[in-house]
Amino acid sequence: MKHLHQDYTKKPVKKKRSKPSPLRQRMLEDMELHDYAKSTQRDYSNGVLRLARYYKRSPDKITEDEVRSYIIFLKKESGLSLDAIRSIFYGIKFFYQKTMGVDWKIFDIIRIPKSKHLPSVLSCEEVKKLLSYIRKPMYRSILTLIYSCGLRISECTNLKVDDIDRSRLVVTVKGKGGKYRNVPIHEKVLDLIGQYWQLNRPYPYLFLGYRGKPISNASVRAAFRDACRKAEIKKKATVHTLRHSYATHLLENGVSIRIIQGALGHSSSRSTARYTHLTSKTDEVMVHAVNQMMAKL
Repeated sequence: MKHLHQDYTKKPVKKKRSKPSPLRQRMLEDMELHDYAKSTQRDYSNGVLRLARYYKRSPDKITEDEVRSYIIFLKKESGLSLDAIRSIFYGIKFFYQKTMGVDWKIFDIIRIPKSKHLPSVLSCEEVKKLLSYIRKPMYRSILTLIYSCGLRISECTNLKVDDIDRSRLVVTVKGKGGKYRNVPIHEKVLDLIGQYWQLNRPYPYLFLGYRGKPISNASVRAAFRDACRKAEIKKKATVHTLRHSYATHLLENGVSIRIIQGALGHSSSRSTARYTHLTSKTDEVMVHAVNQMMAKL
């Protein structure tokens, strides 16, 4: 079936991919059994590959002390961000503990703190302006859906037509760890998606790419960057910024952290709590709530 859309990204020159080694293949299969996202599988396996290249040996020949020295190198000399180091470390930890069945004490000692920078957030006006510069119905539908439902990019690109329940006004989302959640969707967004669907009639995935697979995350990111450039948005923003903006705007409108936590699919309220630092209106909501309490005394 021919589709009316095209990727924003140019079709890359195909390179012959070397077949993964039996050890790498085993790790990939183990991560698949753990229901890790494809992006996590890629990042974790690349972390082990970095370790192997550092010592120029197969990872099953690397010792516990060498892993210890490598993590020290990453933290002190590599210049990588905390998030990048965390990803490498957890990839290495998964490989040795799950794939190799090795329970080294070093994994109980090492701690890589999460970076504490606050995410960038777009105002409602900036989101509206950005979306207005997206002309292709598919990409406009995707980015509008990501913002209006607070989705991760992979959650949106992997949506299926049957995940949209128009009668109940909800979207069933498969999140991290294979956990499902229902997120409310506005009728205006449903109409936008409906207009796109009438043009393409995709199935089973709502946003189809090549050969019946979901549209690539890379092409969605390219569409977002193009819209940011045209809208002259100077903030450091990515597609994930739309998810941060969704959470912040809900908070500004008085929605509780616990409700936002469920909508975002966060396992811990600590992940959601950071949005309280992103808005000046948070203090206004608190002051209003305290005033209401004191008025009853």
